[in-house]
Amino acid sequence: MTVKNIPSAELDVLACLTHLERGTAREIREQIAPYRPMTHGAVVNLLKRLEAKSLVTKAKGNVGKAFVYQATQNAGPVYENVLSRLLHRVFGGNSLAMVASLFETKPPDQAQLEQLEALLSRLKTKRGRKERP
Repeated sequence: MTVKNIPSAELDVLACLTHLERGTAREIREQIAPYRPMTHGAVVNLLKRLEAKSLVTKAKGNVGKAFVYQATQNAGPVYENVLSRLLHRVFGGNSLAMVASLFETKPPDQAQLEQLEALLSRLKTKRGRKERP
């Protein structure tokens, strides 16, 4: 199973778990509550589904009865899927509008601006190589 085929709620849980690297159902629920409030049982159910799809593993935690979950794939495909869905659902596929909205919401600091300039320079160079015969 790949992350491209999973429902939104599962994807949100998987993206959160990928960000946390390891976490309990409670930690995941608390992290996603601001944008996807769920009951503890709902999070556990989604984690069971993800485990059945071999996208997460669980292990007994050191303390108490809680299981600790971990994603089985690297973060790249998870983040690509989240961003792709956001890009198409909210911004109609306009990546420039998405980036502009992001930086209007939370302006980049000086170091981030320098990183953005370096990224733009790499993208321009890469594009120039593709356009040459």
